[in-house]
Amino acid sequence: MRFSLIASAIPFLFASVGAANATTHIHINLSTQTMHVQSSSGSYSWPVSTARAGYYTPRGSFAPTGMQAMHYSRKYHMSPMPHSIFFRGGYAIHGSYETGMLGRPASHGCVRLSPGHAAMLYQMVQNEGGRISIGGAPPSGHYYASARRGGGIVYASSRGRQTYGGLRAIADPFSLFFGAGFD
Repeated sequence: MRFSLIASAIPFLFASVGAANATTHIHINLSTQTMHVQSSSGSYSWPVSTARAGYYTPRGSFAPTGMQAMHYSRKYHMSPMPHSIFFRGGYAIHGSYETGMLGRPASHGCVRLSPGHAAMLYQMVQNEGGRISIGGAPPSGHYYASARRGGGIVYASSRGRQTYGGLRAIADPFSLFFGAGFD
C-alpha cells in the first residue's frame, strides 16, 4: 500500500521539477538584428534594434535583474519603455513604438522590439524566468540620411568615412536640432 502510494507520486514529482526548470531562452544576434526566443509556449524569431553608431549593446550571458510593465527613461527624456526586462544596469529589452527602425541599429544600447512582441516576451519571462545571451557584431554600415522613394525608405551609408569634403560626419544630425533620440 505504502509502495503504491509512493510509486504513484513519483510521476507528479518529476512533472513539477520539469515545470520548475522551464526557462525562456533569449538570444539576440547583433549581426542580423534579430531575437530568437525558446520558451515552453514555443519558438519565436523577431526583428530588434540594438545600439546605433556611437553607442554600445553589451555582449555576453545575463539573467533578468528587474522587470517593469511600463518604465520611463530618466536618461533619455522620459521616453516610454513598455514591458522592460532589465539585464545589466540600465540596459533592457523593451518595446518600442518606432517599429519602422526594427531590424537595424537605432537605440542607445537597449534591445528594442515591437510592443506586441515585448508584451509576449515579458509574460514568458514573468512566468518561466529567463536567460539572455547577446552575441555577434553590429552591422558595419552607419546610416546618416534617409529619403522616401516609392513608399520605402532608402538609407545612405557612410561606408566607414569620417569626413566629407573637410566636414566631420555626424552619426545623428537630427540630435543637433531636436536633442537626443528615443530609446
